[in-house]
Amino acid sequence: MHKSKAKYHLGQVVRHRKHPFRGVVFDVDAIFSNTEAWYDAIPEESRPEKEQPFYHLLAENDQSYYVAYVSEQNLVPDYSGEPVDHPDLPDLFGEFRDGVYPLHFQLN
Repeated sequence: MHKSKAKYHLGQVVRHRKHPFRGVVFDVDAIFSNTEAWYDAIPEESRPEKEQPFYHLLAENDQSYYVAYVSEQNLVPDYSGEPVDHPDLPDLFGEFRDGVYPLHFQLN
């Protein structure tokens, strides 16, 4: 059995280690849980290990908003103190406070 502890939490603002985007964590998979086609589309020299947490992000860059799926090894905390402007944020989170977005609902 694989045991893993997520480094980042729901509502935390993170940024990609290599690519110019940042986002808010809205879900975490303990290990890779996307399609093989998605995984195979990543250049082999850049493919992350599957046995690590993967994060679903409400992401933004200079040109657009989208949902990203990113391995833990490719994320770093965002300490800018700047809010994320993704239009879906109000559906899941409250107002940006102290560098994080509080959840609107109770988790099981």
